[in-house]
Amino acid sequence: MIIAIDGPAGAGKSTIASRLARKLDYVNLESGAMYRALALQAIENDTSFDDEAALVKLADASRIQLEPTLGGNRTLLDGKDVSARIRERDVTEGASRVSVHPKVRRWMVEHQRALGANGGIVMEGRDIGTKVFPDADLKIFLDADPVVREQRRMAQQKIQGEVAAGVAAELRERDQRDRTRAASPLVAADDAVVINSTAMSEDDVLAQVESLVASKLSPRRQ
Repeated sequence: MIIAIDGPAGAGKSTIASRLARKLDYVNLESGAMYRALALQAIENDTSFDDEAALVKLADASRIQLEPTLGGNRTLLDGKDVSARIRERDVTEGASRVSVHPKVRRWMVEHQRALGANGGIVMEGRDIGTKVFPDADLKIFLDADPVVREQRRMAQQKIQGEVAAGVAAELRERDQRDRTRAASPLVAADDAVVINSTAMSEDDVLAQVESLVASKLSPRRQ
């Protein structure tokens, strides 16, 4: 199967996708890591986040790989493990800015489709069910109240005070960019199952997703 999980930042997509993939023995592909890797490449090559043509040229010249491991994906950029570096704030901000460009997204979609061509994957992102794999076997849109998502992100990064306020502001700005961009705006696919995790635990969400997967797999096994 191809399972697509979309949703805004802080909704819990990465955690659920990772746990689900381990349970199913599928490959977990995090599309956001690819945008982060390109943003890091732009930072290191002094390329503007606003220069679409230069970013596509940079992507063409880069080797971005997602390598599944028992502990989750490693992200390799030109053969170098950048898994930790791409989680830092400057790269996170950059990824949101490079992702607004239609030609960058087109490049990413082409490469993401190639990664998942053989199935047996859980891919999470913001346009997986609408653009990357519109024929995915199961589409889930994971959402939560913005305040709850901000709190989760702060807890995840173990931050508070002024730094936390800055992260919350960045999350709101990213939401705005994701939902209003011209190319592949963040929206639930028409046939996606929407799960609002505001009042749900991580285990509760995973159980609901597993139930949806089981219902899709049952007819195949008959």
